[in-house]
Order: sequence, then C-alpha cells, then structure tokens
Amino acid sequence: MNDADRILLRELRKALLHLHKTLLDWQRAEYELDHGPMAPGQLLQTIFNDEAFAWLRSMSGLIVGIDEALEAKPPESPAASPLIAQARELAAPAPGTPYADRYRAALQDLPDAVLAHRDLVTILKLQAPQANA
Repeated sequence: MNDADRILLRELRKALLHLHKTLLDWQRAEYELDHGPMAPGQLLQTIFNDEAFAWLRSMSGLIVGIDEALEAKPPESPAASPLIAQARELAAPAPGTPYADRYRAALQDLPDAVLAHRDLVTILKLQAPQANA
C-alpha cells in the first residue's frame, strides 16, 4: 500500500466512523423506545448480540478492516481497493437487503445521517473505481 492509499484510508475511516456513530445512535434510540434505556455496558452487549443491530455489523467490520490495513507493515499491508469497494457497497447498497432498508430509512429520518453519507461519498469520489474493485 502506498502513501496515497494510506491517506485515503484514513479519510475513509474518519468518514465511516462518523457515519457509523450516527447510525448507531439512531438505532439505539429506536431500540430503547421498544426495550427501555440501556446502560453503557449493556449497549455493547446488545450491539454484538441483538438482531436489531445486525445491519450495522458490515460497517463495523469494514472499519476494523481499515484499522488492520493501516496498522500492517509492508509487505503484509493489503491493497486498499477491496476496502474502498466495500465502502462503496455500503454507501450505495443493493436494494432489498436488511442493510439497505435500514440505511435508507436512516437517510430519510436523520439529517445527520445524510450529512455523514455525503462526506463518505465525497471521499469515495476522490478515488476512481478500480476494475477489480
């Protein structure tokens, strides 16, 4: 991975973290309407185990993947293009999936999600799609 890829991945990570937190807060608020308030320790357990949060796990996994790629030292450092492709899929999900349905609902309900989505898409536009991505 070259320096330009590292810079791009750092910016992508920052945008994904912001979007993820926005979506997580939104999902938590909806969850608490049905189940009551959660303690901070309970939230983490619920995020990992409850199906209501399952749709966010692909974004969580991508953030972890970016972290691992940024920490890896050559020659073990992976290519950035698969991570960028995953981010594109999350920003423009295929219709009909649980992730796509929840993501679109968040964009309809939450102006902060729209702004965070815009920031992610802006970063992705800086990187032209790769033929293998």
